[in-house]
Amino acid sequence: MRNWLAAPGAAIAAHMAPFPGIPLLLATIAAMEGVAYASHRWVMHGPGWFLHESHHRARTGAFELNDLYAVIFAIPSIVLLLGGVQLGWWPGFTWIGAGIAAYGAIYFGFHDVIVHRRIGHRYVPRSGYMKRIIQAHRLHHAVESKAGAVSFGFLWAPPAEVLKVQLLERRKA
Repeated sequence: MRNWLAAPGAAIAAHMAPFPGIPLLLATIAAMEGVAYASHRWVMHGPGWFLHESHHRARTGAFELNDLYAVIFAIPSIVLLLGGVQLGWWPGFTWIGAGIAAYGAIYFGFHDVIVHRRIGHRYVPRSGYMKRIIQAHRLHHAVESKAGAVSFGFLWAPPAEVLKVQLLERRKA
């Protein structure tokens, strides 16, 4: 009988060494910012607005309809982890799946905890990067409609001055 609890660790260790795996994981995290930008701009603020709209309104309760995106975006990670660890797929899929999951964890920590304070904390942003990214996200939320928003990324954003000009131009249009 196969030991299902021991198999995942053994499968990872046996198939791909950390050197090609860790760069693949880091490249996936970086690439996910582009995927997140595109998804946010053209899906969430497009045909998926019916879910995302709840995020641009005041939340009542612990959850919002927009939280279903976390489930949707977790599916590729779960499939790649399952395939890479248990189903004998190329081992790199394990690292890619882990990179997608890591991006999700970073997103949750930044977006849901730090920016939207869905979990209470006493963190005060002091670095220029954190101040810029938080301000960019707040400028994104200055628009409560599907159109006209700025700054669709989560871990990178233009300076606030640039976003303010874009916001004014979009309001005029």
